[in-house]
Amino acid sequence: MVDGVVGTGGEPESSDSLRTFGAVVQALREHAGLSREEFGDLVGLSKHTVASVELGRRMPDPTFADRAEGVTGNTGALLKSVPHLARQPGLAAWFRRWARLEVLAITLCTYECRLIPGLLQTEAYARQLFVDELPPLTDEQIEAQWDARAARQKVLWERPNTEFSFILEEQLFLRRTGGVEVTRELIDHVLEVGHLRNVEIQVMPLIRESHAGLHGPIRLLETPENRWFAYNEGQESGQLISDSKVVSILQRRYAKMRAQALNPEDSVSLLQRLRGEL
Repeated sequence: MVDGVVGTGGEPESSDSLRTFGAVVQALREHAGLSREEFGDLVGLSKHTVASVELGRRMPDPTFADRAEGVTGNTGALLKSVPHLARQPGLAAWFRRWARLEVLAITLCTYECRLIPGLLQTEAYARQLFVDELPPLTDEQIEAQWDARAARQKVLWERPNTEFSFILEEQLFLRRTGGVEVTRELIDHVLEVGHLRNVEIQVMPLIRESHAGLHGPIRLLETPENRWFAYNEGQESGQLISDSKVVSILQRRYAKMRAQALNPEDSVSLLQRLRGEL
């Protein structure tokens, strides 16, 4: 299980409601005489994303039904169907509650020592992780998982008032997951995301005599109501943490790591050097 993704050994996915919703979208689109590309242009989505929604592989974003109703005749069918969409394929059951909080958060903090966090992954890097899953995934599962991950990543650009902080271990780039070209693309992408005003990326250097994060990865978020939650993930399980005492401990550890990691400017320099050495 990788960053909230469910594999063949996870909970069986129940996406009947999504497939039904997608079939309704397709029927209304075709009745309106629109191709997927034409429909996508009208609702602000690519034809590939439209296909993923129609095939039940992707949970539509909260405003999709409103936009789609306007170009398919305002039948009301889509708006009435949305409340019945219960599950998001590609995400493990234990991760879904965190994913729902993630899109509402005003602050998101992530420390990772195992792999590049899902919000920062490129498609090539993510697909390598999916290919490495055991038990092996089918092509359909891999597509569903990438669709779910790509949808999650939109929060970086769609929520400019949300503060994102990432602390990444240097070793994540030295591992060269997927090969040299995949790693170069990954570094370029991380540097690009780091230029967003609401995103701060720090690298924890490989050699560090004192490290507050040796207990493992940390994820923290703050809701619009200023409540803080944490999330821990293991091999085949995850835990959403709401206990304020536990969350406070993790916040203190994260704050310490922000002081121990390279500052954003020095992190950029390190990543540029690593890219040049590939």
